[in-house]
Amino acid sequence: MKKTFQVLNEMVRDGVIVNYAIAGAIGATFYVEPFATQDIDALVMMPETKGGLITEIPGWEYLQKRGYTEIRDEGVVVEGWPLQFIPVGDALEKEAYLNADVFSLEETTVRVVLAEHLVAIMLKLRRAKDVARIEMFLSQDAVDRETLLDIIKRHGLEAKLGRFKSSFQ
Repeated sequence: MKKTFQVLNEMVRDGVIVNYAIAGAIGATFYVEPFATQDIDALVMMPETKGGLITEIPGWEYLQKRGYTEIRDEGVVVEGWPLQFIPVGDALEKEAYLNADVFSLEETTVRVVLAEHLVAIMLKLRRAKDVARIEMFLSQDAVDRETLLDIIKRHGLEAKLGRFKSSFQ
């Protein structure tokens, strides 16, 4: 995984992508006990397109020139890990991307979405695996609850929070 993060950092250094913020299950492992996952999700800002459609994986030519040509599921396999470039799609994701924290993994810097933003994104998506992960974050005191509630309110997720709470009563 370290080598995958090194490639992401090289993409930033070489101007291929502006930056990234690790989200999803891998992002969560920086805050809570690890769980099984098949890929690495990297939030990225995409250039504006006229039709609104994304036609290419960010840095696809860059990655191909370095020998990363395999596609598995929705990701480019980089050093053994399918790497999914997730375009920032709404205000919550943009805030998460912009406010990511920097961690060190075996002396490699990694930008990771803050725990509170990860939980808010999981609450927004509310898939079965997200509900289980939210519960993990809360039970392990991995979030600042006041900050999380502020994010939930600012992004209009109060109703989803209410449904989440009622499912555990």
